[in-house]
Amino acid sequence: MTFLSPERLWLLALIPALAAAYVLVQLRRRRNTVRFTNLDLLARVAPQRPGWRRHLAAALFLVMITLMTIGFARPATGVKVPRDRATIMVAIDVSLSMMAKDVTPDRFTAAKEAAKKFIRDLPTRFNVGVVSFAGNANLVAAPTADRQSAITAIDQLAMAKRTAIGEAVFTSLQAIRSFDSQAGQDPPPAHIVLLSDGDNTTGRTVSEAIDAARAAHTPVSTIAFGTPYGTVDIEGETTSVSVNKETLRTLANGTQGKAYEAADAGQLSEVYTNIGSSLGWKTEHRDIAARFTGLALLFALAAAGTSLIWFNRLP
Repeated sequence: MTFLSPERLWLLALIPALAAAYVLVQLRRRRNTVRFTNLDLLARVAPQRPGWRRHLAAALFLVMITLMTIGFARPATGVKVPRDRATIMVAIDVSLSMMAKDVTPDRFTAAKEAAKKFIRDLPTRFNVGVVSFAGNANLVAAPTADRQSAITAIDQLAMAKRTAIGEAVFTSLQAIRSFDSQAGQDPPPAHIVLLSDGDNTTGRTVSEAIDAARAAHTPVSTIAFGTPYGTVDIEGETTSVSVNKETLRTLANGTQGKAYEAADAGQLSEVYTNIGSSLGWKTEHRDIAARFTGLALLFALAAAGTSLIWFNRLP
């Protein structure tokens, strides 16, 4: 719990002062009683003394004042609310190395299917966009709540030479900054999911991409497709295309994202969970002063009721 007007809490210092004043009044009353020397007559005049009941009404009154003071300081509690502008960019490697068949049926098809499943499983409050990258990076589907446009864009991807992982991150960040009219000054909370076999062969470096993503407070989670034994046939020549998990892990760790492997279905199921927990909700402070005001009213009624029942007067 926090307070929206904490400077008002200084009024709580008056509560001990009121309690001390009450104690002084009781001590003075006791001294006045002792001055009445004929104790037998006093017992006949006032045979029944209220005892602890006399103090209960005062204690309830002090609790009421304390609760009212806390309410006056506007207490607030954190409440999770959906982040409607939350945006996820899916970046898919379309380089020729993704034709390798060391992942069933091949890296490229497996990556597309994983991306489409990921998009279908996202809650509707997320916006999603798609970037493809080979020798350069292209925004093929701008961030939107329309899942079908992103899936259609993935189905229409075509392969090309070279791999520009760094450019994919920069293009994704640009799409996030262009999300809506507020995005330039107030970018939406975002996360990039990059699917690749890991080699950066052209364009800006992975280190530059890490710096840019960190500056934008945008994590990049990576999914590695492939094994150390992948090969592709390009222009009649067989070329080894071993997956580079280290590059993808470096990118993920450097941006506070997570590194996953497509071969591990259990890990892939965590992608949405991790992103959903970081982007799906934000904490807002809701004023709960009414709760303390209501409690203060109950204690006020209790103080008044006990005083009227036992002493026929209000405290």
